[in-house]
Amino acid sequence: MNQEQKKWIYLSILAIVWGSSFILIKKGLVGLTPLQLGSLRTVISSLFIFVIGYKSLKTILNTQWKWIILSGFIGTFLPAFLFAFAETEVDSGVVSILNALVPLNAILIGLAVFKITSTKFQILGVMLGFIGASMLIFNSMELNPDQNYLYAGFVVLATLMYGFNVNIIKHYLQDVKPVAIATGNFVAIFIPAFSVLVFSGFFTTQTFEHQAIYASIGYVAILSVFGTVMAKIIFNNLIQISSPVFASSVTYLMPLVALGWGLLDGEHFGLDQGFASLLILCGIYLANKKAKSIKSIK
Repeated sequence: MNQEQKKWIYLSILAIVWGSSFILIKKGLVGLTPLQLGSLRTVISSLFIFVIGYKSLKTILNTQWKWIILSGFIGTFLPAFLFAFAETEVDSGVVSILNALVPLNAILIGLAVFKITSTKFQILGVMLGFIGASMLIFNSMELNPDQNYLYAGFVVLATLMYGFNVNIIKHYLQDVKPVAIATGNFVAIFIPAFSVLVFSGFFTTQTFEHQAIYASIGYVAILSVFGTVMAKIIFNNLIQISSPVFASSVTYLMPLVALGWGLLDGEHFGLDQGFASLLILCGIYLANKKAKSIKSIK
């Protein structure tokens, strides 16, 4: 299997796994608070990744640890809480759509901070995908006028963090094994996450008296193992074999999966959303195009 085939397979897997994560967060919040969900997700993920990746830590150089730690906080720790808080007020499908801002932020941050060149096709693809995502957002606002869209700001902040994270991995951690990056990330954030879990009152009788608590913990466990650990390793690999723009374009496919789960959960999907989804797919295609006359990171 060549690199071109591999990156599309990785993109498809991530779209399915991460697209399903929004409904898992929604179900997890039935019995857990946002602080409990975000910290429990990180703690479970940490324990799982330590088992499969602890040997890889020795491959990380001392000079690379500062970037590993920063990547852990802005790429995993803080977004876990931001998305949980956002879904207390905004539907999971809408949150997944807002998450499509990541590629645009990846390009802007790459250009402004890391001086990473993107092709005209990539920029056009990102903009087209962003237009499609915007159409989905406005349509969802019309369908759900009672939702507090101020909480959508948490998602926008998380997408900025993701934009920085993909560029940090590409620029400073290109030679580090994906599993080592993921394991190092969780080494850095495990103690803070466990501290938040204790502070949140998770280990109290009141928490476990909630009727839905065990189901919620089950949803978070699935989210942790597949949506956080396994997906993070695949994503780190994808960044290294493609470009920050292509890797982050998975956020254009995720809403399609998330909206599919929304349909099964009783939400509505109209022709406008279908047209916007088509624009998103076109954006994915263009974001992968390379201009021969312009050098871009591969």
